[in-house]
Amino acid sequence: MRQLLPEPRDHVDPATAVWEEAREASGRPWVFTNMVQSLDGAATVDGRSGGLGGSGDRAVFRALRAVADVVLVGAGTVRAEQYGPVVVDDAQTERRSAAGRPAEQRIAVVSASLRLDPTLPLFERGPRPIIITSERGAEQATSALADAAEIVPTGVDTVDLRNALDALWGAGLRCVLCEGGPSLLGQLSEEGLVDEWDVTVAPLAAGGTSRRITVSDTAHPAPLELVRVWESDGALFLRHIRADHP
Repeated sequence: MRQLLPEPRDHVDPATAVWEEAREASGRPWVFTNMVQSLDGAATVDGRSGGLGGSGDRAVFRALRAVADVVLVGAGTVRAEQYGPVVVDDAQTERRSAAGRPAEQRIAVVSASLRLDPTLPLFERGPRPIIITSERGAEQATSALADAAEIVPTGVDTVDLRNALDALWGAGLRCVLCEGGPSLLGQLSEEGLVDEWDVTVAPLAAGGTSRRITVSDTAHPAPLELVRVWESDGALFLRHIRADHP
């Protein structure tokens, strides 16, 4: 993998470079996102994102996950992608320790309906996941799901993402990686809660009717600053920061 911006480099190791780039917000979690899309804007092929990624995308995926204290993801994505716990290698575990990050990396699932099967891989192994839901949703939790996960209600009838991030901050989780899906990322973006966008553009025209990486009820243009570009096998790995950040 080579770097094109901010200065050309013939080789870059995402596992090391992502730690050099890592930033934090003050008083709330730093929210960043890792998404992949085709050149023509498709977020999935045949309903899953895996068809868009190659070896470079997988390397960046692992590197970004290693920096996160918690992976935030929508329930639909958990079901479609069959999510399991976050797994990092020994070198990345040592980096986390040296940076004073929590040893245990969590996954937080956003689900208003709590339509989640407690036998999914996510609930069967690894650290106990967090389920962020509404107060009304929490009332519908089955005993099996309550045993398998930590349920955090925010908002009365709908999930309040700003309050959810406050709850994660209060639990000592300072760096939140959102992996979608498009509706969750769209809501975060609409509320101005995304600090950093890490997006892989695959060298592929997908066609079809796939959604974009964000979906929301209204348009909400948010100026971003391009701070880094990597390239591998024709795929571009872009990193943007909100333009109003210091």
